[in-house]
Amino acid sequence: MSDGKNGLKTGRTENGQFAPGNAGRPKGARHRTTRAVETLLEGEAEGLTRRAVELALGGDTTALRLCIERICPVRKDSPITFTAPEMNSASDAAQAIGKILEQVAAGDLTPDEAKSIAALVETYRKALETQELEARISALEGAK
Repeated sequence: MSDGKNGLKTGRTENGQFAPGNAGRPKGARHRTTRAVETLLEGEAEGLTRRAVELALGGDTTALRLCIERICPVRKDSPITFTAPEMNSASDAAQAIGKILEQVAAGDLTPDEAKSIAALVETYRKALETQELEARISALEGAK
């Protein structure tokens, strides 16, 4: 390791790369600014929360939005009830996609929900296809 500016050890080699075992900041280490902010706020969470609630109740719309977002955050995903045909082979995926399209056309699934389900069907199809290919290769190797 070479000395950096001001004679400090930098953990770097002569060409400026990190030396083995010195890959920069240790895992879990926090930035100096983050640590300073945490120190300033230490023990203040309850008071700050109380003040935000008081401002919200007093009509401050920004504080109100902040409080509501913490009480009931935006829902990112929800369970979907969907009856899919049984998939035993990769070719069954086409039937499953057809069923998804029918559900979208009927208004039972949103296009975004259908997209998520179709991605799952495609992943499952690939797994089934891989399984089928492995079985065929094993059969061919066994015939030799």
